[in-house]
Amino acid sequence: MPSDRRKAVGGPDPARAAAFRQGLSAENRAALLLIAKGFRIAARRFKTPVGELDIVARRRQTLLFVEVKARARSDDAAEAVTLRQQKRIVAAAQYWLASHPGDYTKYIRFDVILVTGWGFPRHIAGAFDAEC
Repeated sequence: MPSDRRKAVGGPDPARAAAFRQGLSAENRAALLLIAKGFRIAARRFKTPVGELDIVARRRQTLLFVEVKARARSDDAAEAVTLRQQKRIVAAAQYWLASHPGDYTKYIRFDVILVTGWGFPRHIAGAFDAEC
Protein backbone atom coordinates (compact mmCIF):
# COMPACT_ATOMS: atom_id res chain seq x y z
CA MET A 1 0.00 0.00 0.00
CA PRO A 2 2.74 2.58 0.69
CA SER A 3 3.80 2.58 -2.97
CA ASP A 4 0.21 3.37 -4.00
CA ARG A 5 0.19 6.32 -1.62
CA ARG A 6 3.54 7.55 -2.98
CA LYS A 7 2.16 7.51 -6.52
CA ALA A 8 -0.93 9.41 -5.40
CA VAL A 9 1.14 12.25 -3.95
CA GLY A 10 3.57 12.34 -6.85
CA GLY A 11 6.49 10.32 -5.46
CA PRO A 12 8.79 8.50 -7.86
CA ASP A 13 7.90 5.02 -9.00
CA PRO A 14 10.66 2.74 -7.62
CA ALA A 15 10.56 0.44 -10.66
CA ARG A 16 11.03 3.35 -13.06
CA ALA A 17 13.84 4.79 -10.96
CA ALA A 18 15.61 1.40 -10.95
CA ALA A 19 15.19 1.08 -14.73
CA PHE A 20 16.59 4.58 -15.21
CA ARG A 21 19.66 3.74 -13.08
CA GLN A 22 20.15 0.48 -15.00
CA GLY A 23 19.98 2.39 -18.29
CA LEU A 24 22.56 4.93 -17.12
CA SER A 25 24.88 2.15 -16.00
CA ALA A 26 24.52 0.37 -19.35
CA GLU A 27 25.25 3.60 -21.26
CA ASN A 28 28.34 4.20 -19.11
CA ARG A 29 29.63 0.71 -19.87
CA ALA A 30 28.89 1.14 -23.58
CA ALA A 31 30.72 4.49 -23.66
CA LEU A 32 33.75 2.93 -21.94
CA LEU A 33 33.78 0.15 -24.54
CA LEU A 34 33.73 2.68 -27.38
CA ILE A 35 36.52 4.71 -25.77
CA ALA A 36 38.59 1.53 -25.42
CA LYS A 37 38.07 0.96 -29.16
CA GLY A 38 39.45 4.41 -29.93
CA PHE A 39 36.23 6.40 -30.33
CA ARG A 40 35.63 9.83 -28.85
CA ILE A 41 32.20 10.40 -27.37
CA ALA A 42 30.63 13.44 -29.06
CA ALA A 43 27.34 13.30 -27.15
CA ARG A 44 25.35 11.18 -24.75
CA ARG A 45 21.59 11.23 -24.33
CA PHE A 46 21.26 13.76 -27.17
CA LYS A 47 17.62 14.83 -27.20
CA THR A 48 15.85 15.86 -30.39
CA PRO A 49 12.19 16.60 -31.13
CA VAL A 50 11.91 13.14 -32.72
CA GLY A 51 13.72 11.09 -30.07
CA GLU A 52 16.95 10.58 -28.18
CA LEU A 53 20.32 9.29 -29.33
CA ASP A 54 21.98 7.26 -26.58
CA ILE A 55 25.56 7.84 -27.77
CA VAL A 56 27.12 9.71 -30.68
CA ALA A 57 30.79 8.83 -31.18
CA ARG A 58 33.56 9.64 -33.66
CA ARG A 59 36.78 8.00 -34.80
CA ARG A 60 38.64 9.40 -37.77
CA GLN A 61 36.08 9.64 -40.59
CA THR A 62 33.48 7.45 -38.91
CA LEU A 63 30.46 8.83 -37.05
CA LEU A 64 28.48 6.37 -34.93
CA PHE A 65 24.93 6.66 -33.71
CA VAL A 66 24.71 4.03 -30.97
CA GLU A 67 21.62 2.56 -29.37
CA VAL A 68 22.30 0.90 -26.01
CA LYS A 69 20.03 -1.90 -24.81
CA ALA A 70 20.24 -3.51 -21.39
CA ARG A 71 18.38 -6.72 -20.70
CA ALA A 72 18.89 -9.89 -18.69
CA ARG A 73 19.66 -11.86 -21.87
CA SER A 74 21.55 -10.73 -24.96
CA ASP A 75 18.86 -12.08 -27.30
CA ASP A 76 16.18 -10.08 -25.49
CA ALA A 77 18.29 -6.94 -25.81
CA ALA A 78 18.80 -7.48 -29.54
CA GLU A 79 15.08 -8.02 -30.12
CA ALA A 80 14.30 -4.78 -28.27
CA VAL A 81 15.67 -2.72 -31.19
CA THR A 82 12.49 -2.77 -33.26
CA LEU A 83 11.96 -1.38 -36.75
CA ARG A 84 9.95 1.49 -35.27
CA GLN A 85 12.83 2.32 -32.93
CA GLN A 86 15.35 2.12 -35.79
CA LYS A 87 13.30 4.68 -37.71
CA ARG A 88 13.24 6.95 -34.66
CA ILE A 89 17.03 6.68 -34.31
CA VAL A 90 17.52 7.47 -38.01
CA ALA A 91 15.26 10.53 -37.68
CA ALA A 92 17.18 11.69 -34.59
CA ALA A 93 20.46 11.16 -36.49
CA GLN A 94 19.14 13.35 -39.32
CA TYR A 95 18.42 16.03 -36.73
CA TRP A 96 21.99 15.67 -35.42
CA LEU A 97 23.41 16.01 -38.94
CA ALA A 98 21.30 19.10 -39.60
CA SER A 99 22.70 20.75 -36.47
CA HIS A 100 26.29 19.51 -37.09
CA PRO A 101 26.84 20.05 -40.85
CA GLY A 102 30.53 19.09 -40.68
CA ASP A 103 29.52 15.52 -39.89
CA TYR A 104 27.99 15.03 -43.35
CA THR A 105 31.47 14.31 -44.68
CA LYS A 106 31.90 11.34 -42.36
CA TYR A 107 31.06 7.68 -42.89
CA ILE A 108 27.85 7.22 -40.87
CA ARG A 109 27.03 3.99 -39.07
CA PHE A 110 24.22 2.81 -36.82
CA ASP A 111 25.47 0.48 -34.09
CA VAL A 112 23.86 -1.30 -31.17
CA ILE A 113 25.57 -2.20 -27.91
CA LEU A 114 23.91 -4.94 -25.88
CA VAL A 115 24.54 -4.95 -22.14
CA THR A 116 23.62 -7.93 -19.99
CA GLY A 117 24.20 -8.25 -16.26
CA TRP A 118 27.87 -7.94 -15.42
CA GLY A 119 29.12 -9.51 -18.64
CA PHE A 120 31.14 -7.71 -21.28
CA PRO A 121 28.98 -5.50 -23.56
CA ARG A 122 28.42 -6.82 -27.09
CA HIS A 123 29.03 -4.27 -29.86
CA ILE A 124 27.13 -4.87 -33.10
CA ALA A 125 28.70 -2.60 -35.72
CA GLY A 126 26.37 -1.62 -38.56
CA ALA A 127 23.38 -3.22 -36.84
CA PHE A 128 21.00 -1.43 -39.22
CA ASP A 129 21.09 1.29 -41.85
CA ALA A 130 19.15 4.42 -42.69
CA GLU A 131 17.04 2.48 -45.21
CA CYS A 132 15.08 0.78 -42.39
